[in-house]
Amino acid sequence: MKSARFIIVSNFPGEPLVIRDIGPWHVHPTVTNDADSVVATLVEMGHLPEGRRLFYYDSEKRRDEILVVAGRFAGFAPGGAA
Repeated sequence: MKSARFIIVSNFPGEPLVIRDIGPWHVHPTVTNDADSVVATLVEMGHLPEGRRLFYYDSEKRRDEILVVAGRFAGFAPGGAA
């Protein structure tokens, strides 16, 4: 199975990591539907140290948060203001 495709749009030390889902969704799952793999990839790359928040722009351009606990996907939360 293919993994979600995304780009990092904001990666500043001490701030949340922000990614954007880029699809194409007829070929790849969305970040929302592949959140386990997305989190695992970002942890493996060293972008998600313990305690860093992860926001994403989904396939409909809404900003939400992917919750991460102990380096694993733990759910979603509304993303608030950009």
